[in-house]
Amino acid sequence: MKKIIFITLFTVFFVQGCVSINIPRVGPLTEHIIGGKGADKVLIMDISGVIWDKEEQDLAGIRTMPRMTARIREELDKASEDKWVKAVVLRVNSPGGVVTTCDIINHELKNFKKKTGKIIVAELMDVAASGGYYIAAASDRIIAHPTNITGSIGVVAYKVNASGLLEKIGITAETIKSGDKKDLGSPLRPMTSEERDILQGIIDGLYGRFLDAVMDGRKKITKEELQRIADGRIYTAEQALRLKLIDRIGYFDDAIEVAKSEAGIKDATIITYARPGSYRNNIYSAWDTPGIVNLVNIDAGTFIGSPGVRFMYLWTP
Repeated sequence: MKKIIFITLFTVFFVQGCVSINIPRVGPLTEHIIGGKGADKVLIMDISGVIWDKEEQDLAGIRTMPRMTARIREELDKASEDKWVKAVVLRVNSPGGVVTTCDIINHELKNFKKKTGKIIVAELMDVAASGGYYIAAASDRIIAHPTNITGSIGVVAYKVNASGLLEKIGITAETIKSGDKKDLGSPLRPMTSEERDILQGIIDGLYGRFLDAVMDGRKKITKEELQRIADGRIYTAEQALRLKLIDRIGYFDDAIEVAKSEAGIKDATIITYARPGSYRNNIYSAWDTPGIVNLVNIDAGTFIGSPGVRFMYLWTP
């Protein structure tokens, strides 16, 4: 009897194909109105969490969101094509992330301004440090929430040296290489002083690029002033205002008003772009807090746990 039941179920489910599973896919962006009034529009965009170009997936491994750079470019392209979008408010709530991802987003924002002439105002929320600030520097005005933490201008690289552990458990690394620097940064052996100098040179170059990005966006800061404060430390909103890293302290509503003023409009409909199934009914709906950056629990396979060295514009307390 059990055998007959099994054969029947097999036939129904697999041979006849009567049961199908609909796998959700990433849909196109759609416009959502979340407040305001008028023909002109102010778009809210979000940079939240650790900034790295990785597709979001659910537990089944199905893609739920595109890469961050792809999402930002898609939103900017959509805003470019809409003549009624007069300004963008970029809400930044991030401790930073991978150097290249931060740099690409900074570049896309600058290109958007150059191409369209539209205003970008950054609102720094809970944390907008290191790469978060690097991205915000591309905006026309920077507003910081009263309790914001920002700054952390600098570069950091992480490297694990597991050679001592491997030796204790009887594992020996045997690397065959074409040159003595080919495995520079390997976690299987200690770093030489010459290799450390090489990596420090790369760090210095990326640090210089960070300073250039800030200087390009913050015209009021001299190079000497920036070099004095860009030692990696973080600042409160009040400190950042005194140091000219931001333009004013205010809430998200204030950032919207600044965006409207800079764009020369009085009334505006506040919009955001979202995927099908998203629910956003006010200006705070899309805000995700980055929380505490845990270097142990962040996807070790693709973030800092991968072999070699990863360069980061990241604040990691």
